[in-house]
Formats: sequence, C-alpha cells, structure tokens
Amino acid sequence: MKLYVLVRKDLSRSQQAVQAGHAVAEYLLHVQHNWDNGTLIYLGIKNEKRLINWTKKLTRKDIKWIGFREPDIGNQLTAISVLSDGEIFKSERLLWGCVAKYGLAMGF
Repeated sequence: MKLYVLVRKDLSRSQQAVQAGHAVAEYLLHVQHNWDNGTLIYLGIKNEKRLINWTKKLTRKDIKWIGFREPDIGNQLTAISVLSDGEIFKSERLLWGCVAKYGLAMGF
C-alpha cells in the first residue's frame, strides 16, 4: 500500500508543499494504520471543487481518507491523504496523466 496525497494545483508551489505536508501529518495523527513510511505519491488536482469530488469518490468506494483545511484561506480543503493500492487512481486515469506527462515509472 502506498500513501497518496492529492493536493490542489491552483495553489502556489510552496503552498502545495506545505498543504501536502499537513495532509500527511493529519494522516499520521489520525489514521496511521498500515503505512510504514514507504512509498509516498503526490497527485495534483485542479482545484478545491475537484478535490471535493475525489473525497466523494473515495467515500463511495469505502476508501478512508483524511483531509486538511487551511484556516488562512477560509478553511478551504487543500489536500487529502489516502492509503491505497492505487487502483482507483489508475481507473480514473489520474496516474496515467503523470506517467504520460513525465514518463514516470510508477511501479504498479
């Protein structure tokens, strides 16, 4: 299992890094069941609306996730963390975009 962090791309690069870090910290504080500090994968999501849509998809599939809401920008949802085998992201072609754009071997 890998820890996936979905973070908004409409934030600055530095905000993305900080918000992703907050989402990982939330996961470790509140969930931390099966992740052994192994593989960590960051995925960019267009905006808050799309990120909220992802939370709904994950919830419908009974996949646990935890998010971070940034108080400095009106408690907007900025990033979420989810422990997954990655199938949901491949089926939604979210990982395919990473592989196609960057030529990354994701190891699936």
